[in-house]
Amino acid sequence: MRFAFIAKHRSIWPVAWLCSALDVSRSGFHAWLNRSPSARSRYDEALLVEIDRSFKSSDRTYGTRRVWHDVLAEGLSCGLHRIERLMRENGLRARPRRRGLPKDAGERLVASVSHNILDRAFEASAPNQKWVADFTYIWTAEGWLYVAAVVDLFSRRVVGWSMKAEMTAQLVTDALIMAIWRRGKPDSLLHHSDQGSQYTSEQFQRLMADHGITCSMSRSGNVWDNAAMESFFSSLKTERTARKVYRTRDAARADVFDYIERFYNPKRRHSTLGYLSPVEFEEIAMLA
Repeated sequence: MRFAFIAKHRSIWPVAWLCSALDVSRSGFHAWLNRSPSARSRYDEALLVEIDRSFKSSDRTYGTRRVWHDVLAEGLSCGLHRIERLMRENGLRARPRRRGLPKDAGERLVASVSHNILDRAFEASAPNQKWVADFTYIWTAEGWLYVAAVVDLFSRRVVGWSMKAEMTAQLVTDALIMAIWRRGKPDSLLHHSDQGSQYTSEQFQRLMADHGITCSMSRSGNVWDNAAMESFFSSLKTERTARKVYRTRDAARADVFDYIERFYNPKRRHSTLGYLSPVEFEEIAMLA
């Protein structure tokens, strides 16, 4: 460890001074410096290549555990603590989460408010049993862009989304239409959202009724009733939008599309799915 310290700091202080301060010989240090790297060091280098690839492909948002699962998926065997050490030594640190934006407080049709049937049961035994939905806001130089999404609780896959400059009923309706188009007409589907005016609107409720979808809604002011949806938007912001400055809404739309369709659904590993991506989880489930 003393030789390693000297090697790391020899560009700052003279080697002779460092050797004297640490009570080691200069000849011993140079012998250590010139010897061949150990098998462990060479393996660390191979691990670091995959660690760096995983970290950068996640846009520098993956922490130790997700990087570890990426490395294991490449066929390299190692422990979690080894990954943690290598990431720490090389300054690979995931960006911290940021606080989300406030929720919409628009007027709602009280007659259309449904009970909380989901009741925080965020698991599903098959696709298209339980969908959760919500929308969020992304700032651009042109003003707010509103992003609505629908997530299947079976795989955490985003099955529908919509982006508009206004937070209207059409915003959330289009997201549900996409989900139905992608997944087919649902059978015994439960759809859960908050009590926002967009979800209680006649337009949205009519679409739900036309497709025989059962409506569930969070209790007023209780964000934890839709925690799975909050988790998705937290990931979207932390891993992508909160670190960007968008000049136009179109630029933000393109980036959100890229995050959902090219990273989150096919690649992003989820602890609730055994560190598989939503697409991988569904593909494995289909083979079972």
